[in-house]
Parts: sequence; C-alpha cells; structure tokens
Amino acid sequence: MERRPHSALTMLVWRIALVYIVLFLCRAVFYLANAAAIGPLAWSELGQLAAGAWRFDTASVVYADGAFVLLSLVPFRFRERRWWRRIQFGYYLAANSLLVAALNLSDAVYFRYTQKRITADEVFFADNSNTASLLLKFTAENWAVTLCFVLITLLLAVGYRYRTPIRSRLHGAAFYAANTLVLGVAAGLCIAGARGGMTRMTRPITLSNAALYASDNARANLILSNPFCVLRTAGNGSIRYERYFAEEELARRFTPYHLPADTAAVDLSGRNVMIFIMESMSAEHSAYLMPEAYEGCEHRGFTPFLDSLMRDGYCFRRMYANGTRSIQAMPSVLGSMPSFKTPFVLLPQSLGESRQLPAILRDMGYSTAFFCGSERGSMGFGAYARSAGIERLFSREDYEAHHGGGDFDGYWGIWDEPFLQYAGEELERMPEPFFAALFTISAHHPFVVPEQYEPVLPEGYTRIHRGAAYDDLAFRRFFERYGDREWFRRTLFVFVADHVSSEKFAPETLSYPGNCRIIGFLYTPDGALRGSSDDTAQQLDIMPTVLGLTGCREPYFAFGRDVLNEPGRPVWSVGYEAGFRAVTNDRILRFDEREPSVTDRAGGGRTDDPDSLADRFKALIQQYYAHIERKSYVVPR
Repeated sequence: MERRPHSALTMLVWRIALVYIVLFLCRAVFYLANAAAIGPLAWSELGQLAAGAWRFDTASVVYADGAFVLLSLVPFRFRERRWWRRIQFGYYLAANSLLVAALNLSDAVYFRYTQKRITADEVFFADNSNTASLLLKFTAENWAVTLCFVLITLLLAVGYRYRTPIRSRLHGAAFYAANTLVLGVAAGLCIAGARGGMTRMTRPITLSNAALYASDNARANLILSNPFCVLRTAGNGSIRYERYFAEEELARRFTPYHLPADTAAVDLSGRNVMIFIMESMSAEHSAYLMPEAYEGCEHRGFTPFLDSLMRDGYCFRRMYANGTRSIQAMPSVLGSMPSFKTPFVLLPQSLGESRQLPAILRDMGYSTAFFCGSERGSMGFGAYARSAGIERLFSREDYEAHHGGGDFDGYWGIWDEPFLQYAGEELERMPEPFFAALFTISAHHPFVVPEQYEPVLPEGYTRIHRGAAYDDLAFRRFFERYGDREWFRRTLFVFVADHVSSEKFAPETLSYPGNCRIIGFLYTPDGALRGSSDDTAQQLDIMPTVLGLTGCREPYFAFGRDVLNEPGRPVWSVGYEAGFRAVTNDRILRFDEREPSVTDRAGGGRTDDPDSLADRFKALIQQYYAHIERKSYVVPR
C-alpha cells in the first residue's frame, strides 16, 4: 500500500523536531551520569534551565543540520526524486548520529574528568597514535552510554520516515516562488538560531551565555550541547603557553592568591557596594583628570558632576582599562581576571570554578543585583554577571514592565538617566547590605542623546562628548533624587569605565598607554574615604580594593591588588593588543613571547628594574594560562 505523500516542509519540521528529542535524551543521559557533580535539580529551576537548553540546542541543530535544511528546501522538483532523498537521509543520519548523539553522549563520560564540555581543543588534538585504542577502551568501559548511542541512532533512522514520499501540490511558477520564499525564511531562522537572536544588541552566543540560565557553572554545563561547543570554540585556539619558571619560583614572582591582613587602612565593613561600569568614559572627558587637554578651550571638560565626586572621594588619577572592549571589562572589574589573546568570557574554560567579587560578598551576607538597560541576555553581560555570583538581573524588559516602552533609545536600550532612576527604585527595595553593579549604555555610537537635552548639552569636540555630558547629568540626577536616603549614605560607590572611547581628542590618547586611560574612583557620601593616588591603577584592582574596604578576611583569587592595603604587589596595568603589554608609573613593557622590551615613560622616576619587571610580567602571564588550563580561579583549599 503506497504511503500518503507529505510536503517537504512538513517532513523537515518533523525531522528537526526529532533532533530536539535526541538532544533532550542526550541531556538526560548527561545528567544521570553526572548528577553527583551537578547536584539535585529543583522544580522551580527547570523552566529556566529548559529555556537555556532550547537556545543552545537550537544553535547545535543549526550547526549540524543547516545543510540538511538547504537539501530539504531547494526550490527544485528533483528534491522529490529517490536519489536526492537518499542523499538527504545519508547526511541526516551521519550528521546527527555523530555530531549530535556521539558528541553529547561522549560528554556524559568526559565531563566527570574535566568538568567541561567537549570543545574544539579535544577534537583538534585527538590525532594521536593511541587515540583509536583509547576510544575502544572507553567504549567498552562505558557500555551503557554506548548502548544509548545505538538506540538513539536507531531512533533517528526509524523516525526519519525515509519511505514517506515527498510531493508538492503547487506547480509551475507558483512552486518556485513559494519554495524560494520558504527557503529564505528558513535561512533567516537558521541565522537567528545560530546567533541567539536577531536584534542589533545580540552578540553571537558563546559558552559563557549558559550562566544566564543557571544558578552555578555545573548547571551551565548541563545546558550546553554539541556541536555548538565544538564549533563555537574552533577559533579560540588551544591553551598552550610558555613555562618560564618552575612552580616554586613562579609563586615568588607573582601569585593571584591574596591573604588579606587582619586590619585595613579604611574599614567600611557592612556598607553597601554599588559599582557603575560606565560606557566609554575616557579620562580625557574629565577636566579634573586631564586639565591640560582643555587649555584654551571654551568647554572645560564634559563631566563636571563626576569631577566633583572625584574631588570629594578617592580618585585614581591614572586608572587604565585592561582591555579595549566591553566584554573584557566585566571580568576585569568583577573578577579581577584579565583578557589576553581571547576575551576571558569567550573561553570555554571561563565556566570553571571561581569566587568573584559578587560571590564573595554574597557569602558575607550581601544581596546581589546587576542592572543594564539593554535587552535581557544581550552582549553577554547578564550571563557573565550570573556566573560571577549575582542573583538578580534587571534589564530593559524589567524597566518597561514598570515604566512602559517610551524610554527606549532606538538602538541599545533604555536611556541612562531614566534607567539610573529605576535602579535606585529597585535598590530601595533590596535588603541591606547589598552589592549592585550597573552598566551604562548611552555614551555609545551612534552618539545620540534624548531630544530634550540636545539644546542644553554641549556639543563638544568629538561625537561622544555630548553623550559623556548626558551620562554626567544622569548621575547628577540620580544623586539628587537618592542622596538623602539612608541606604545611599551607607553605600560605597565605585565608578569605572569599561574602556576608552573610539572618539579621541587629546594627543596623549592616540597611543598607548593614553589610549587605555579611563575614569576610575571611589566615593562615600559621608566622606569616610577621601584622597587620591597618582600611582598606576587598573580595573583588576577594583575587586581586591573593595574586598579590603568591606572587611573580607578570607583568602581570594585576583590578578589585581588592593591599592590601599597591599604595597608589595606590582603597581601596573596589564593587557594585550598585538602582544602582551604593561604600564607602570615610569615604564612601558611590551612582550611578544620571545623578548620583552622595556622603555621609560616621560617624567618617570625610573624606579622599576627592567629585568625584574619583565620577569614578574612573564610570571603573571604563566599564572593566567596555568589557571585557564586548570579551569580553576579559586585559592586551593
């Protein structure tokens, strides 16, 4: 009896749905094999875990079956022929049994040894003489997982419904027009699935985005799936680095392990902590930090309110960003983790064990929150915040649920002024002490401000100056509204830029290190912390300094220094741009992994020994990659 024909689109939908079923089964096996490491799952978290799994599974389906979608929807009649259907079936079965089933089921075994999903490193470095024998050994030892693979492959083969004929009811021009349209829509959906969305705020998802849907990194690994993990990390390269020093000597030259003193220079224990990470707030926007840039100019800087806070707070007059992108700023500020060749959050190893600033303060009794006026999940900020230990996320969607959609800037998210006001409303409801971080977004391309402020804000000398003045005004309005609140007076405010602006004004900012110099300072409303430092400081120093001020006495992991309590650590700012580089008070160091180059800075005191400086920098680089390799960013127990 001849089977009833189906349309190509109907059969494609069914066959792709079958791949999702297979991914669900593989995830169930993964959890059963690693339940001890992941921990029990509460009913209340299953919805969010499922949403994250759907997002990463969609990317995996696109990577594995994107070509199959094309084979199924080509707008030509030969797709109904038996020879073409054989090609489709062969591709489908091979791709999904190997790239989907085999990789994900292998993860069930592999994860217990490495605490990470299989990525490009394992695939590209599996070409060894003993690889085949090891695979046979693991297959035999894990016979239950092997049996699951056989059964899932049978499910794919039988569920494909190969014998179901494909027929279209359309003919002639209608067939070609309709099927071309369907193919175009399918291609667009595939692109959206691979990127994780289609809005201008959407950054293509990476492994670290899994933390947005999970309460810890173990559950984040449960959300991930392959082939996404392999293909998304193919460009990251393997973790190979030079061992410049033996372990004993390495720790003497530089260690990321901190042992806080019993007393602090300034004790702000129990205070709330609010970190403002400010988009593109270069030091040159401030006449207080760079008065020489505005000699003879009509406008004396564009941050008068922030300048007043710097004078009344504790100002780092020479603060430098550790990277050039927003995605590098979050781990630098909240985790004291630099980003060298690849941004830290894009490394699959970034989901390793860590205890960053929000997590440490959370364990000290702080409630934690992160605010950003962009869409939830955009740019990877919320995902990183969750992985760092932050419990509550507030985004554009939350703002619009309370205040409507009229404050969307048309590009990135909610204008900074109303969003800061909204953040204050939420902070008033948070239990104290609290830790909160807020990422501003308005001082950014296309360099626009709300229409009502265009006539009153100075145009400035670059395209971003008006945006910088707008954010300065937004902070002024925030302080005016909440300055008399009790929680406000009990808060340590930290202001730090994510990186310098793409728009340069002062000649100093055209080259390193001036092109990394940013605004950075601490402020307490009651004047408990005042002063300034002309020493080189960096974003990496924020976490250790805040922990010192808030009374942390436990050992912690950080690549920066507590600027008020750790005089013995290197006074520098480190980074990577076409090579490793560092700046101190009086020297600039560049290192191409072969020979370091140390040059003097104009006006410096020449206190650093060049050889000692280079050795300490090499030790920091070795420590960084050693911990990336271990996937561990905590002090050993």
